[in-house]
Amino acid sequence: MITQNDLSRLDGTDVYDTDGDKIGSVGQVYLDNTTGEPEWVSVKTGLFGTKETFVPLERASFGEDRVVVAYDKARVKDAPRVDPDGELSAGEERELYTFYGLSAGNGGEYAEYREDTATTATTGGGDDAMTRSEERLVADTRTERAGTARLRKYVVTEREQVRVPVSHEEVRLEREPITEANRGDAFSGPDISEAEHEVTLHAERPVVETEAVPVERVRLGKETVRDEETVSGEVRKEQIEFDGPEGRNR
Repeated sequence: MITQNDLSRLDGTDVYDTDGDKIGSVGQVYLDNTTGEPEWVSVKTGLFGTKETFVPLERASFGEDRVVVAYDKARVKDAPRVDPDGELSAGEERELYTFYGLSAGNGGEYAEYREDTATTATTGGGDDAMTRSEERLVADTRTERAGTARLRKYVVTEREQVRVPVSHEEVRLEREPITEANRGDAFSGPDISEAEHEVTLHAERPVVETEAVPVERVRLGKETVRDEETVSGEVRKEQIEFDGPEGRNR
C-alpha cells in the first residue's frame, strides 16, 4: 500500500507490473482532494518517456526502489489517454475506473501532488524553501523489422578429373619346340602350305556417369545479439539564482 509517507520518494521511480516487467517510470502522483491520499500515478512510457498513462494505486506497493502496480504491462499501455495537466476530473476518473474494472470510488476530483505545495500545507504557510526540478532522459526500446534472410538453392556446373585404371590385350608371339606332346598336331597338316590365324584383342575404356547423393542439411536459424547504443536528447533543468547585497549567485 502506498501512503502519503511515500510521496517524496516516488518521483522518477521505476514502475513494474505483476509479472515483474518494467512498464516505465513515475511521472506524477495524484491525490484525492478530499482525503489527501495518493490514488493515481501517471507512468512515463515509450521512447524517452514521452507518453504518460494513468494507473490506479489501489493494491500497488512500493519498496526496493520500485512501484509494483496490480496490472500487467499490456493493460497499462492500452489505458485511455488522459492529459496529465495537474487535474483529474470526475469524468476522466470514471473512464479510467471503467477501463481497469474498478468501482468509481467517491467520484471526487484529484489533483497532482507537488512537493513544494505539500510542504507549505504541512507547515501552515510561509515556507521559504524552493523546489528545483529537472528533466531526465528515460530510454526504452521498440522492436522494428530490420531485414529478411532467404535460403535459396541453385545448380552450378564444375569440371572434375578422376583417374580410372584400365586394361587392354596385346599380341605376343609364342614359340615352342616340337615335343612328344605336340608332335601329332605338328604333323597333322600338309608338309608345305599357306595359313592364316586371327586373334581378337580387347581393351577397357573409361565410362563417365553421375549420381546425386545428399551431402548436408542447411537451414536458417536466428540468434539474439546483445549490444549497446548511445542515445541523446534535450532535457530542461531549473536553475536558482540568488540576488543579494553582494551581487547575483547561482
